[in-house]
Amino acid sequence: MFLVCGEALFDIFVAGQRSGGLALDARPGGSPYNVAIGLARLGQPVEFFTGLADDVLGRRLLSFMRAEGIGLNHAVKSLHPTAFSLVDLDAEGVPAYAFYPETPAYSAVEVADLPQLAAGIAGVHIGSIATVLEPIGEALAQLAARECRDRLVSYDPNVRLTVVPDPAVWRRRVEILAKSVHLLKISSEDLDLLYPGRSHDEAAMAWLAQGVRLVVITRGGDGAAAWTRSSRVDLAGRAIEVVDTVGAGDSYQAALLTGLAEAGRLAPARLDDLTEDSLRGLLTFAAEAAAVTCTRRGADLPHRADIGALENI
Repeated sequence: MFLVCGEALFDIFVAGQRSGGLALDARPGGSPYNVAIGLARLGQPVEFFTGLADDVLGRRLLSFMRAEGIGLNHAVKSLHPTAFSLVDLDAEGVPAYAFYPETPAYSAVEVADLPQLAAGIAGVHIGSIATVLEPIGEALAQLAARECRDRLVSYDPNVRLTVVPDPAVWRRRVEILAKSVHLLKISSEDLDLLYPGRSHDEAAMAWLAQGVRLVVITRGGDGAAAWTRSSRVDLAGRAIEVVDTVGAGDSYQAALLTGLAEAGRLAPARLDDLTEDSLRGLLTFAAEAAAVTCTRRGADLPHRADIGALENI
């Protein structure tokens, strides 16, 4: 079982103009929320740790998660309102985000709210905006440090400068979490925002030296690369007809974790002996999941039957 930690919110898409106003399309989202959905749809048992409000949007989030089979035993009740983001897509389907309110329900989680984890939770995934807002950012850092000795910990920064505009704040959190994380997945776009001019190899080697065991850098349509302490692979991209890219990185993350779970590699030490063939198979599986998401409107992540077999892991 996985425990996914971080924000759950609504993405409200600007769907067009109509007489006297805008047409809006609201979808549940947030990077960790999407990862939890992705894991559940890929057949992995998953719990979610976040702050949830008892308001209109919070109750809707609750119902969506229950419908997807996501466990909420670790959710924390919050008096703060549910967050939402306004999303506008450009001509290529690339989203731009604006987030509201200033203090949403998920960000109010404190260190005192950290749960004691059952033995059945083999992996903890931490993500995104929640890691750089307080008090939840410090709570998640402490959770990662506490659990990394016994469980696989994964992390995707998924940088959103529209929420916290200072890259230095994101960099500090990445550097803190890298000491507790076994699997770090980051997009090349986020890497360039946080470390301008740093090569992918240089960044990966630095994180491996800090204790990370598997680094994956995604490059959109140009594929991805992965590093362990003993192996490195590049996987080329493939041409698909993109509807939009919302949720593609989260789908990729969920598939990475699913691939490791299906292969019996959730113990952190099992990442060290991933061969080049194993890494290539894992990245191929994750890329297929992300590609399915890109062919759909919004963060509509695939089910296990939508993607092929996991090979060579």
